[in-house]
Amino acid sequence: MKNLYRYLIAFALLVVAIGSYSYGNTTGLFIFVILGFAFEAAFWLKLFPIKNKAKNSQ
Repeated sequence: MKNLYRYLIAFALLVVAIGSYSYGNTTGLFIFVILGFAFEAAFWLKLFPIKNKAKNSQ
């Protein structure tokens, strides 16, 4: 179930990113292109999370 939510959120972020790119491209508002970039970055970070490789010293 945890993976299902992760993939659904990643898919939603991808759809919003594409929508933002598309709207920013058709209207000429650069803020939507920046929002699209932010949502795409969130998509990739959500799909492939950064794992902490530091070992606990406790």
